[in-house]
Amino acid sequence: MVTYIDADATPLKNTGQIRLYGKEAFAAMHRAGQLAAACLDGLADIVKPGVPTDEIDRYVYEFGAAHGALPATLGYRGYTKSTCTSINHVVCHGIPDDKPLKDGDIVNVDVTYIVDGWYGDSSRMYLVGDVKRAAVRLVEVTYESLMRGIAAVKPGATTGDIGYAIQSYAEAERCSVVRDFCGHGVGKVFHDTPNILHYGNPGEGVELRPGMIFTIEPMINLGRPHVKVLRDGWTAVTRDRSLSAQFEHTVGVTETGCEIFTLSPRGYGCPPYPTGA
Repeated sequence: MVTYIDADATPLKNTGQIRLYGKEAFAAMHRAGQLAAACLDGLADIVKPGVPTDEIDRYVYEFGAAHGALPATLGYRGYTKSTCTSINHVVCHGIPDDKPLKDGDIVNVDVTYIVDGWYGDSSRMYLVGDVKRAAVRLVEVTYESLMRGIAAVKPGATTGDIGYAIQSYAEAERCSVVRDFCGHGVGKVFHDTPNILHYGNPGEGVELRPGMIFTIEPMINLGRPHVKVLRDGWTAVTRDRSLSAQFEHTVGVTETGCEIFTLSPRGYGCPPYPTGA
């Protein structure tokens, strides 16, 4: 049984109820989302061959600090970094380190900032140097999958409609959708109800109502959808070592459709991104 409740009437923890937020919350989420998006924009000038992912992590921390924001991942369940950097066959939750990015890599950078208690969550793919066409195509398919999922968001639609929009497109492009991870409710709680699956059937799942806020963050593989988590307890990789890509936006359901809180201030969509902006 799905329960919807006024967000102001619930404690700051995942209670299994779906919070419905008002205009002030949407404005706060816009501010948080725009900070995360601005950071990701700035990384277009940073991500290049020879740059270690620790440098990306340092940029994310310092960018947030300069704007009075804290990276949500720092200290979260023992995680020690300010971002996740997932390279090539890493599906998600890759841990930044001192290894340099290589020419031809693709990398996802996932940024969540806490701004006045609100969580702005977004991730984006970057092409490192001269990337092979197969990898570029995967990134393009993943971005289009995200945008098709977002286009399905409106009052009266369901989470299954979102999943179907993503899955039907990605699989038609001979890619696979990761099942092990999903989008989630967000707001003043980092990971909240409902879960947003990136596969499914039209009309199934939770009904979308105005005031809901959640992430959509499909992970799309060139090979099979199966993943495994490495012994560090965080890094998820494709079992068949095929390439994986991911994009993520935070959205809020409006009376007529949805608002994307994490759109790029520079107008960036799918890479390659302009640099020096």
